[in-house]
Amino acid sequence: MNPFGARDAIPADILGFLRPKHLAAPNFVRPLSVKPECHLVLILLLLLFVGTLAARNFDVIIVRGADGEMEYGKKFTTQVQVWRAACAKGGVPFEVIDGVETTAKLEKRLANLKADRSLWLVLIGHGTFDGREAMFNAEGPDFDAKQLAAWLAPLQQEVVIIHTASSSGGFLRPLAGKRRVVITSTKSPDEVFYARFGEHIAEAIGGLPEADVDQDKQVSLLEAFRHASKAVAMFYENEGRLDTEHALLEDNGDGVATRREALEAPAAEVQLDGERAAQLVLVLSDEEKKLNDKQRAERDVLEGQIKKLRGQQAALGEETYYQQLEKLLRELAAVYGP
Repeated sequence: MNPFGARDAIPADILGFLRPKHLAAPNFVRPLSVKPECHLVLILLLLLFVGTLAARNFDVIIVRGADGEMEYGKKFTTQVQVWRAACAKGGVPFEVIDGVETTAKLEKRLANLKADRSLWLVLIGHGTFDGREAMFNAEGPDFDAKQLAAWLAPLQQEVVIIHTASSSGGFLRPLAGKRRVVITSTKSPDEVFYARFGEHIAEAIGGLPEADVDQDKQVSLLEAFRHASKAVAMFYENEGRLDTEHALLEDNGDGVATRREALEAPAAEVQLDGERAAQLVLVLSDEEKKLNDKQRAERDVLEGQIKKLRGQQAALGEETYYQQLEKLLRELAAVYGP
C-alpha cells in the first residue's frame, strides 16, 4: 500500500521510509555521509514491533441488485459471498441490503450512519441508462445517480463507492467530491452490457497475491482496481471481442477519473487519481495490524507530505530539503511509538 501506485513507481529516496519493511536500504543517504535519517531508520525498525490490533473504524454496506437472468443472479450471489468473506477476514463490520425494499432500506441506512465511521458502499448488480439518467436496478424500485448523491451529500466522513454494475460510469461525477473515492466498472452510462469488473475486484480485495503489486502482503483498493481492470481487458483480448467496459477511479475530488492504462504509464506533470486509493486496505497484513486506525491515518497524511516535499526538492535546495524530510521522518517515527 503506497501513495505512488506500483512499487517501481516509488521514488528511490522515499522508498526507504514509507513502510518499515523497506527500511533496510535508504537509497537517498549519500556515500561517506551519516545523516540523522539513518538513526530514524533504526527507530522505525524498533517501533515496528510496537502497537496492538484495534477495531476497524469503518463499515461496509453491500447492495445486491436484481438478478435479471438466472445466470447473472448466480454471479451476483458469488460476488456478495466473496465480499462477505473478505470483510470477515479483515475484521470489518458489514451488512447486505437486498430484496424488494432495497432502495428504501439503503436510503434509511445511509441517513443513520454514525458520523465518526467511514463507509465503503459496494453496489453489485445490473445498471441501465435511459438516455438521461443512469440507474441501479434493485429488486424493487430502482435508484439513480442523483438519488444516491443526495443520500450521501450530508456525510462528512470518508466514503468509498465501488459501483460494479453496467452503466455505472454515469454515477461517477454526481458522487465525486472531497473525501470520496469512487470506482465504476464503466467509463460512461452508455456501456450497458454486463460488467465483469465486479467479479475480479471482489476476488482481489480480500488479499489475492497476484494483485499485490508492491508485495507488502496486502491488497490496497488501488491494487484491486488495477488487477480487476487488467483482468477484464485480458478477457476481451483473449476472446477476440470488443471491450464493452472500461473501469474508472476518482479519488482526488476533481470529478475527472483515471483509467488503469494511465496509472501504468503516467504522463509527466499530470495529476492522476490513485493516491488515496493506494492507502485504503480491507484486509490488513500482519505488519499493518500493529497500527490502529488513528496511527494509520496519521501515517497516511505524513506519507502524502513526504511525496509533496519530494516534488519541491529542486526548488528548496538540498540542505533545506533534507531538513524538512528529517522533520517529517521524525513525526513518522512517532506514529509508530507507544
